[in-house]
Amino acid sequence: MNPSEQIKVDSNALSDFSKAMKAGSPITGTDWRPGRQGRRLELDKDKVKNGLGQLVLTLVKVIHELLELQAIRRMDSGSLTEQEIEGVGITLMRQAEEIERLRKEFGLEDEDLNLDLGPLGRLL
Repeated sequence: MNPSEQIKVDSNALSDFSKAMKAGSPITGTDWRPGRQGRRLELDKDKVKNGLGQLVLTLVKVIHELLELQAIRRMDSGSLTEQEIEGVGITLMRQAEEIERLRKEFGLEDEDLNLDLGPLGRLL
Protein backbone atom coordinates (compact mmCIF):
# COMPACT_ATOMS: atom_id res chain seq x y z
CA MET A 1 0.00 0.00 0.00
CA ASN A 2 1.27 3.45 -0.86
CA PRO A 3 1.93 5.47 2.34
CA SER A 4 0.21 8.49 0.84
CA GLU A 5 -3.05 6.54 0.44
CA GLN A 6 -5.64 7.23 3.07
CA ILE A 7 -7.26 4.39 4.92
CA LYS A 8 -10.95 4.75 5.72
CA VAL A 9 -12.28 3.16 8.89
CA ASP A 10 -15.87 3.05 10.06
CA SER A 11 -15.96 5.45 13.01
CA ASN A 12 -18.69 3.42 14.74
CA ALA A 13 -16.43 0.38 14.75
CA LEU A 14 -13.60 2.43 16.26
CA SER A 15 -15.81 3.88 18.97
CA ASP A 16 -17.10 0.40 19.86
CA PHE A 17 -13.53 -0.87 20.01
CA SER A 18 -12.48 2.09 22.15
CA LYS A 19 -15.35 1.52 24.59
CA ALA A 20 -14.48 -2.15 24.92
CA MET A 21 -10.81 -1.39 25.55
CA LYS A 22 -11.61 1.26 28.19
CA ALA A 23 -14.00 -1.08 30.00
CA GLY A 24 -11.10 -3.09 31.43
CA SER A 25 -9.77 -6.56 31.07
CA PRO A 26 -12.26 -9.30 30.32
CA ILE A 27 -10.07 -11.65 32.35
CA THR A 28 -9.63 -9.68 35.57
CA GLY A 29 -12.18 -6.90 35.24
CA THR A 30 -9.47 -4.37 36.11
CA ASP A 31 -7.94 -1.63 34.03
CA TRP A 32 -5.12 -3.28 32.07
CA ARG A 33 -3.64 -0.17 30.46
CA PRO A 34 0.06 0.58 31.12
CA GLY A 35 0.77 2.52 34.30
CA ARG A 36 -2.48 1.49 35.99
CA GLN A 37 -2.51 -0.23 39.34
CA GLY A 38 -3.81 -3.79 39.52
CA ARG A 39 -2.49 -4.76 36.11
CA ARG A 40 -2.36 -8.52 36.61
CA LEU A 41 -3.36 -11.44 34.54
CA GLU A 42 -5.27 -13.83 36.75
CA LEU A 43 -6.15 -17.02 34.98
CA ASP A 44 -7.95 -19.99 36.46
CA LYS A 45 -5.87 -22.98 35.34
CA ASP A 46 -8.95 -25.22 35.24
CA LYS A 47 -10.79 -22.81 32.94
CA VAL A 48 -7.75 -22.49 30.67
CA LYS A 49 -7.39 -26.29 30.57
CA ASN A 50 -11.06 -26.75 29.69
CA GLY A 51 -10.94 -23.93 27.14
CA LEU A 52 -7.98 -25.50 25.42
CA GLY A 53 -9.59 -28.93 25.66
CA GLN A 54 -12.76 -27.51 24.14
CA LEU A 55 -10.84 -25.99 21.24
CA VAL A 56 -8.80 -29.13 20.55
CA LEU A 57 -11.81 -31.44 20.81
CA THR A 58 -13.81 -29.19 18.51
CA LEU A 59 -11.07 -29.36 15.88
CA VAL A 60 -10.74 -33.13 16.31
CA LYS A 61 -14.50 -33.55 15.96
CA VAL A 62 -14.58 -31.43 12.78
CA ILE A 63 -11.76 -33.51 11.28
CA HIS A 64 -13.56 -36.70 12.33
CA GLU A 65 -16.75 -35.59 10.59
CA LEU A 66 -14.79 -34.71 7.44
CA LEU A 67 -13.23 -38.18 7.51
CA GLU A 68 -16.71 -39.71 7.81
CA LEU A 69 -17.93 -37.72 4.80
CA GLN A 70 -14.86 -38.74 2.79
CA ALA A 71 -15.41 -42.41 3.70
CA ILE A 72 -19.06 -42.21 2.62
CA ARG A 73 -18.04 -40.57 -0.66
CA ARG A 74 -15.48 -43.31 -1.33
CA MET A 75 -17.98 -46.06 -0.45
CA ASP A 76 -20.58 -44.54 -2.78
CA SER A 77 -18.05 -44.32 -5.60
CA GLY A 78 -17.12 -47.99 -5.15
CA SER A 79 -13.40 -47.31 -4.59
CA LEU A 80 -13.26 -49.30 -1.33
CA THR A 81 -13.29 -53.05 -0.88
CA GLU A 82 -15.55 -54.71 1.70
CA GLN A 83 -12.53 -55.16 4.01
CA GLU A 84 -11.57 -51.49 3.66
CA ILE A 85 -15.14 -50.40 4.37
CA GLU A 86 -15.22 -52.51 7.53
CA GLY A 87 -11.81 -51.20 8.64
CA VAL A 88 -12.80 -47.57 8.08
CA GLY A 89 -16.09 -48.12 9.90
CA ILE A 90 -14.39 -49.63 12.95
CA THR A 91 -11.76 -46.88 13.01
CA LEU A 92 -14.37 -44.12 12.81
CA MET A 93 -16.42 -45.76 15.58
CA ARG A 94 -13.36 -45.94 17.85
CA GLN A 95 -12.53 -42.30 17.09
CA ALA A 96 -16.08 -41.24 17.96
CA GLU A 97 -15.91 -43.20 21.24
CA GLU A 98 -12.59 -41.56 22.17
CA ILE A 99 -13.90 -38.08 21.35
CA GLU A 100 -16.92 -38.80 23.56
CA ARG A 101 -14.70 -40.08 26.39
CA LEU A 102 -12.51 -36.97 26.26
CA ARG A 103 -15.56 -34.69 26.08
CA LYS A 104 -16.88 -36.22 29.29
CA GLU A 105 -13.45 -36.06 30.96
CA PHE A 106 -13.28 -32.32 30.30
CA GLY A 107 -16.85 -31.90 31.55
CA LEU A 108 -18.06 -30.57 28.21
CA GLU A 109 -21.47 -30.95 26.62
CA ASP A 110 -22.03 -31.72 22.93
CA GLU A 111 -23.13 -28.12 22.45
CA ASP A 112 -19.76 -26.91 23.83
CA LEU A 113 -18.08 -28.39 20.75
CA ASN A 114 -20.43 -26.57 18.39
CA LEU A 115 -18.82 -23.13 18.16
CA ASP A 116 -20.79 -20.11 16.97
CA LEU A 117 -19.05 -18.62 13.92
CA GLY A 118 -21.20 -15.52 13.85
CA PRO A 119 -22.61 -14.83 10.39
CA LEU A 120 -21.42 -18.24 9.17
CA GLY A 121 -23.63 -20.05 11.69
CA ARG A 122 -22.79 -22.94 13.96
CA LEU A 123 -19.69 -25.03 13.27
CA LEU A 124 -21.24 -28.50 13.57
